[in-house]
Amino acid sequence: MERAEEPIKLNGTVENIVYRNDESGFAVIDLAVGDELVTVVGELVGVSGGEELTVWGEYANHPSFGLQFKASAFERVLPRSAAAILKYLSNRAISGVGPAIARRMVEAFGDDTLDVIANRPELLPNIKGISQEKARQIHEEFRKIYGVRETLTALAAFGLETADALALFRSFGEASAELVRDNPFMLCGFPLYKEFPFADELASRLGFAQDDLRRLRGGIVYVLRHNLGNGHTCIPSGKLIDTAANFLAVPRDSVEIELYDAVEDKLLQTAVINQEERIFLGDMMRAERYIAERLQLLCSLSYVSPDNASGQIDAFEQANGIRYESLQRRAIEKSLTTGVVVITGGPGTGKTTTLNAIIALCEQNGDKVLLAAPTGRAAKRLSELTGRQARTIHRLLEVDYQTGEVLKFIHDETNPLKGDVVVVDEMSMVDAALFESLLRGIKPHCRLILVGDSNQLPSVGAGNVLRDVIDSGACETIEFQKIFRQAAQSLIVVNAHAIVEGEMPDLSRRDKDFFFLQAPRERGAQLICDLVGTRLPKAYGFDPFSDIQVLTPSRKGLLGTEALNEALRERINPPALQKSEARIMGRLFRTGDRIMQIKNNYDIKWERDDGETGLGVFNGDIGMVEAIDRKSQQILCLFDDRRVKYSFEQARFLELAYAVTVHKSQGSEFPCVLLALSDFSGKLAYRNLLYTAVTRARSLLVIVGEAQLFERMVGNDRKTLRYTGLRAFLSGQA
Repeated sequence: MERAEEPIKLNGTVENIVYRNDESGFAVIDLAVGDELVTVVGELVGVSGGEELTVWGEYANHPSFGLQFKASAFERVLPRSAAAILKYLSNRAISGVGPAIARRMVEAFGDDTLDVIANRPELLPNIKGISQEKARQIHEEFRKIYGVRETLTALAAFGLETADALALFRSFGEASAELVRDNPFMLCGFPLYKEFPFADELASRLGFAQDDLRRLRGGIVYVLRHNLGNGHTCIPSGKLIDTAANFLAVPRDSVEIELYDAVEDKLLQTAVINQEERIFLGDMMRAERYIAERLQLLCSLSYVSPDNASGQIDAFEQANGIRYESLQRRAIEKSLTTGVVVITGGPGTGKTTTLNAIIALCEQNGDKVLLAAPTGRAAKRLSELTGRQARTIHRLLEVDYQTGEVLKFIHDETNPLKGDVVVVDEMSMVDAALFESLLRGIKPHCRLILVGDSNQLPSVGAGNVLRDVIDSGACETIEFQKIFRQAAQSLIVVNAHAIVEGEMPDLSRRDKDFFFLQAPRERGAQLICDLVGTRLPKAYGFDPFSDIQVLTPSRKGLLGTEALNEALRERINPPALQKSEARIMGRLFRTGDRIMQIKNNYDIKWERDDGETGLGVFNGDIGMVEAIDRKSQQILCLFDDRRVKYSFEQARFLELAYAVTVHKSQGSEFPCVLLALSDFSGKLAYRNLLYTAVTRARSLLVIVGEAQLFERMVGNDRKTLRYTGLRAFLSGQA
């Protein structure tokens, strides 16, 4: 076996900080090594000018910036001589110490200057320009700097990357390493949420036994938290015990004892639902209990319209030359007089027409109406449909950026929104935690109008809020089923309703906006690339980047997102000399790429061409790579009209979006959808996934795949099973 080459070792002094990203720790520095100046790049957390460093790594030729030394590890040595200390402090390594004060300090204390700052700060006020208070601040800043460095060194020994170590330090300070040493399973929770095997391997190295109570409790909580990702806000106790015992490879009795100890310690909570004990994480129990209590309170309140509601609707019909169906009238009237109204129904059933009347009449009555949706694309669509400003729920509530890693909002019980009526569209996408935050952020007497299609996939996050609210019968619910004449001209609409009813559409029709192309999986990718790259743009004038969206149920397989994204990029955005590229966390990005944000980032800054700025890019937002700057390690992306600069570290939450999963497309609507139906797990072959995909298309839907699979999905009415408590809490059954 060939022996790996030893890393190169360099010793030198930091001459200049070329670039630094405090979030990721990545830096570019000039290191004076003898008479040579070497450009060093890597995770060099907190390095300052004037410091002496030992770095290990290798030389590499960067295509744009030439020869660089890529550091895989480094060790710092505090400057020892008076001259080196003066240079170090003059580079403002310590906040509040500039060149003038640095010179006075070194003149007074010489080689002992840093020792005085660290251990004898009471001597500092003897220096001109340093008060008692400033001496304290300099001392604390120095200790903080070296506290960070010592802690990061200790955490690195546990196998944590710099970004993770920094996140821990921001949350727990200098105690971080000791906390991890005492209980490695804390890494599976806030703020890192590491996978259990990572913590388990570390625990083993630290000497933890397999049946250690901290391991058992950590495993139980991990199973619960992992299942939040599957939509469950709780799990039946028996199922949880069995799953955790199998996962941890320990006796069932051991897990059961520790589970109820965790309940006793109030780490976990229980409720009996459908004669079955269920176990909740504390925050999930709190969320669903609060939602139930708040909705019940709102439903108990009555509201008096300034005028007779029925008469107002009559006058509105006459003024606008429109005639509402009976269910539409009921929805409008209840929205004027009731605390919570749920309006549900499929495409073409009149939800938008009804909603526009509700908004207009509420405003006519002097109500301030706020419009929201769970995603940026859904909010943009709501704005287009209503002619009024709509925002994401996050932007409506305004994220509080002063609260660190925990997501909190500026608008809550102490500072509610000033709206009298809040309309939420695409409610099927709203999870329990977000809905709890919304309810905490509205006034006690604010009316809620919840609009959504309960036949679509449930939210990505935990909970089944819309379905649970409807099924509980606790709130006024109006379901629209009749397809209006104009919508009935669309096969997309007609076939979507057929799918919901379990009826197989006629896939042979070729005369409208719904086309099925039979293709085996071996030919599917090539056909999809031809449709996106040539045939659909030529026949309909669609832009392959902005108008056509490829959807598929799965990430894996020949027609999964991973394979299709690579194939589609090579077809419509191939490499070229004028296009920059960068490989980040194994993913290649190229100028012109269609990309999607896959995790909420609440504090990344965006800017519009008119100078307006704001914060936040959210899970599911789709944009385009405008530029890649490898020198500063940044990617410039455009999301609709918002420009966002990502560091390479932040870009790990971007992925290609020429093709996206059906789940990721929720809340969006595209002029043209191309749906790949072949080569995916049978677990995904169910009706409401197909229905959700079909209803993403506005003007044209083309399905490429196997008719037998389509028919199987239509016939499979298996709803996505979710264990939740909200329905029982709302109906008083728990």
